[in-house]
Amino acid sequence: MANTITTTSFLTPFHFHSPRCSIPTPNSAKAFTVPRRKAISLIFSTYILSDIGTSLAEQQQQQQPPPRRFREYVDTFDGYSFNYPSNWIQVRGAGADIFFRDPYVLDENISVEVSSPSSSKFKTVEDLGPPEEAGKKVLNQYLTEFMSTRIGVKRESSILNTSSRVADDGKLYYQVEANIKSYASNNELAVMPQDRVVRMEWDRRYLSVLGVENNQLYELRLQVPENVFVEEENQLRRVMESFRANKILR
Repeated sequence: MANTITTTSFLTPFHFHSPRCSIPTPNSAKAFTVPRRKAISLIFSTYILSDIGTSLAEQQQQQQPPPRRFREYVDTFDGYSFNYPSNWIQVRGAGADIFFRDPYVLDENISVEVSSPSSSKFKTVEDLGPPEEAGKKVLNQYLTEFMSTRIGVKRESSILNTSSRVADDGKLYYQVEANIKSYASNNELAVMPQDRVVRMEWDRRYLSVLGVENNQLYELRLQVPENVFVEEENQLRRVMESFRANKILR
């Protein structure tokens, strides 16, 4: 009998409505539903922001230029070698011993000049003097080549850096960096000075590497617009460091 009383007392109205075992009312159910919606909304917004962040990162990665590949050019007849960007094209008849240029940025190019063995006898690059003195000679040579017969043309030039290094072939090389700006009037024949407005035509960085072998002076020349140099400096320096003057075996 005691067991029966215990069982029926659990099902009495008093215990059914007791606060300790109450059934949630619609209002109390709503109180639990609101936080759940906020949690779902937070998870959904976090997923969207994460997806947007991933998309932006992928876009930035796609916008970054791929690493530039290089090819090696070896001239066994004249005795030199260097690496150059693989997408650059060779231009013949440019006046240099060899000439490559960027197919899109026409002012970005590389060339090599070799002195005549009959006109000079170099033993070492130090025959040019210290790097600072060699830098002045290189800059003067550039300015001589860029001389113009046009009226109102003005050139501003400066040597940015000169240095020397011993490469893995044991030879001493000089490096010269210079900047040259060209200015010209848009109406050089105008009578009144105020009608002759001077504007900058171009602003370029010139990088030269000098080495001596076979009693000859070898010069690697890199020309690049100043704004492009900022973006490609590391790659251009790789080209400079790759230049070698090699012994000719005949």
